[in-house]
Amino acid sequence: MRRWKGLKALVHDAVDHTTRLIEEGHESVARTAMVVLDQVEPVRDVARSVNDARRVVTSGVLASVRAVNRAVQLASDAGIAVVTDALALDEAAIEAPIALRSDTMKSLAWVGDAALGALNGVVGDTLEARDNGLDLGLSLRSKKGFVTGAEGPALSELVDGPSDRIAVFVHGLCTTEWSWCLEAEQYHGAPDVNFGVLLERDEGFTPLFVRYNSGRHISQNGRALAEQLEAVLARWPVPVREVILVGHSMGGLVSRSASHFADREAMQWRAKLTRVVSLGSPHHGAPLEKVGNVLTSALLAVDWPATKIPGRLLQGRSAGIKDLRYGYVLDEDWSGRDPDALLENHQGELAPLDGVSYCFISATVTADPEHPVGKIVGDLLVRVPSAEAARIRQRAFEIETKRFGGVMHHELQNHPDVYAQVRAFIAAGAANAANTALDNG
Repeated sequence: MRRWKGLKALVHDAVDHTTRLIEEGHESVARTAMVVLDQVEPVRDVARSVNDARRVVTSGVLASVRAVNRAVQLASDAGIAVVTDALALDEAAIEAPIALRSDTMKSLAWVGDAALGALNGVVGDTLEARDNGLDLGLSLRSKKGFVTGAEGPALSELVDGPSDRIAVFVHGLCTTEWSWCLEAEQYHGAPDVNFGVLLERDEGFTPLFVRYNSGRHISQNGRALAEQLEAVLARWPVPVREVILVGHSMGGLVSRSASHFADREAMQWRAKLTRVVSLGSPHHGAPLEKVGNVLTSALLAVDWPATKIPGRLLQGRSAGIKDLRYGYVLDEDWSGRDPDALLENHQGELAPLDGVSYCFISATVTADPEHPVGKIVGDLLVRVPSAEAARIRQRAFEIETKRFGGVMHHELQNHPDVYAQVRAFIAAGAANAANTALDNG
């Protein structure tokens, strides 16, 4: 019911937004005409009077449309509230997530989930600002269901044999946690196998998957993830020895942001964090968003309806997407600044954390990862220098990098060769920790 109310509210918001775009289009046409008519003195005054009358009529009609639209919304909201009360529906109940299996794809539940993830990525900041029921917020789930808010026995029932090592998987823009299962059967021979399942089998990690509103600022999601991990680990059935973060695309930036907030706030799980893995993450920005920024500015600079309207639509893309322009992960990167400023980089310094090892994995569309074309275009969405955080590595921090040729951006979160690299990186860390413990002993 909450999602249906959210969808209905989104439709009403779309009606309002459409009327404002129409009004702006009318004004753009009128301004163009008046530039010419103002030069013809015999008709100047008449033209201005006609334009003023047009503006009053247009504004009145569109304002009436908005008023009726909101009246219908209020009436329908009241009707839904009556039905909810009559049926004693619990709107606070957490919905069961779809199964983490590749064979759920194209099912009705999967289509709805995929659409919800995409919608949050595109306009998620607006959904949050308007308290829309379609806002995903941020939550953690196991293979069975959401563990956020679960206590004691309920938490134990949601996690099979919880271990003292936890691997947290953070998806990218416009998706949900199901993205970790894409093509699972093709890659791993079974529809329910993903990186989390494999790390549980091979290295003893209990996997937790993050679901979040990827349209919010990356730093907002980073803080929320840090707080959720602190809360879940405080209720974990066994003492936690180790936490690792694995993020795909935007998820790698959210992971770095979360670890930063945990360090700043001296959270308990920060001391357990040993490894951070980024799979195709735009640490220095994504070229597609930079192009979108330039295109938006160019369209808005021309006072024609054919450019103004698409320009306004592009300008309405989410804060999360705009953060990808330079890989913003801190509040101070964007707070108090114009998010649409043309190619202005305000990225702050975010050094890797002491005691944490990093692995940044990149991909190229060319089979040879060293091919010049592959280095330039990367995986089509993220270029190699950005995915490998070239500028951060120049400061002599220990960051392991690995490049895969012939792998597309979305494949980085499922490909068996990528998993082998992730596992080797994690296993090497465990071996080093064991050797250090023996030496200290």
